[in-house]
Amino acid sequence: MIGFDNVAHDFGSGALLSELTLELTAGSFHFLTGPSGAGKSTFLKLCYGELTPTSGTVSFLGRNIAGMNRDELALMRRDIGVVHQDCQFLDHLTLAENVALPLAVSGRRIDPGELAELLGWVGLSNQAQALPPTLSGGERQRGALARAVIMSPRILLADEPSGNLDHDLSMRLLTLLVELNRLGTTVMIATHDLALIRAAKTQVSARVMRIKDRRLHPAGADL
Repeated sequence: MIGFDNVAHDFGSGALLSELTLELTAGSFHFLTGPSGAGKSTFLKLCYGELTPTSGTVSFLGRNIAGMNRDELALMRRDIGVVHQDCQFLDHLTLAENVALPLAVSGRRIDPGELAELLGWVGLSNQAQALPPTLSGGERQRGALARAVIMSPRILLADEPSGNLDHDLSMRLLTLLVELNRLGTTVMIATHDLALIRAAKTQVSARVMRIKDRRLHPAGADL
């Protein structure tokens, strides 16, 4: 679905990522780990076209993302849900309105019953009318997940989704991600949380990669 062919990226001060070749196939589950500053967030941004490679090709369904125009990128991104590390919401809108925002922006009808079901799935039925500043870190993270999947994406990318959560909330979030994967969604999680990775490997066939010295390396054996 998303393919990297000898991809490199730099910000003008030397290569951050080099020689990346990888295929995120349909229904697969991946973890990306590595130290802070290694390029995990940059990798995810390359996946959905926020950044373009300095060299090499990133493709979606066989098509070079760099060759897409603005409208084509927008259509592609409907198939890619993203949970950002900072979980930004519009504070004047309720949680339910924030979760439904991708539908509103794309001009699609918001089905109240489906929205309520989605909020129930992430355990936020009672917070539907709450404003974001009143939500806990765990509630915001689960709300961000609901917003990321409301368009039924083929691929879900999550950047440090358990970074501000305690162990119990991290495991609850993992359960939701595994459920999505079992329904056919391709999942890629960038994380420092080795406990999350170890727990996931007991539930799903997950491929673990580490960014080291600007390149991707298999990291499953020692986790």
